[in-house]
Amino acid sequence: MLKLSVQQIIAKINSEEIFEAVADDYSFTLKISNYVPYICAAIHDGHQFRKELWDNCTHSDYQRWFEEDPATLQMIQNQPIVIAGSDSRFEYDLNRAPQEAIFETAWGKQLWKQPLSEAMKAKSIQKHRNFYKVVNALIEKIESKFKVCVVYDLHSYNWKRWDREVPTFNLGTTNIDNNRFGESVEVWRKSLSEIELPYNLKSTSKINDTFFGNGYFLKTITSKFNNTLVLATEVKKIYCDELNYVIYPEIVSKIKEALDTKIKEHATYFYNTFTNKNI
Repeated sequence: MLKLSVQQIIAKINSEEIFEAVADDYSFTLKISNYVPYICAAIHDGHQFRKELWDNCTHSDYQRWFEEDPATLQMIQNQPIVIAGSDSRFEYDLNRAPQEAIFETAWGKQLWKQPLSEAMKAKSIQKHRNFYKVVNALIEKIESKFKVCVVYDLHSYNWKRWDREVPTFNLGTTNIDNNRFGESVEVWRKSLSEIELPYNLKSTSKINDTFFGNGYFLKTITSKFNNTLVLATEVKKIYCDELNYVIYPEIVSKIKEALDTKIKEHATYFYNTFTNKNI
């Protein structure tokens, strides 16, 4: 893995180079092992939280982990193009617009003992901007090369806070072109429902049951790229004990194994449908 500036990463994308890199401020990673018409993203996987913020933060390490999406990068790490956030959403949230990316309160609790200085906020917002510079360059390259692109935007959610049964997988679709892409969404939903999980865990999938696809990542890509579909896909945290801070690696591995196949199958279907070509 290389350590590269944003400019160097974008230059490699524009040259269609194969590479794996971490941003020079360690805020995100990007792997490209092959140029294909689909991208996988785990923007809330990160848990890094820069040290100068520690003493001023009211949330514990566990409380931050609880609201992050641990292991989502691991679930997609074998895919050809993978971009992932390395920093905690409690420093800045990549799924919010820049002006809203730094929390003042988080899940009903004041986040900072003292308000952050403008200099501290600026450090975080610059990382947010850098991430989206690379995302834009990456999708521009994929669309120019393949005419279309599908982004698998993987998240996870805490199911124990719900007082009803919730799906293993939820797709948020309210901000995509459902007239154009609705069939592709349904094909993805059905494919997820067929994943076999250990311990007789259910594998159910629904559309807009718990979350609705209102994140900035989906919205900004959709607004800029007419031929890119973003599939905001939430995994119920059956792969961990969210109350006791324990990851179940055998369940993570099973989900990863399924996604290794299912993402490629769906991306192939999507590409063939919208270009009448084979990958």
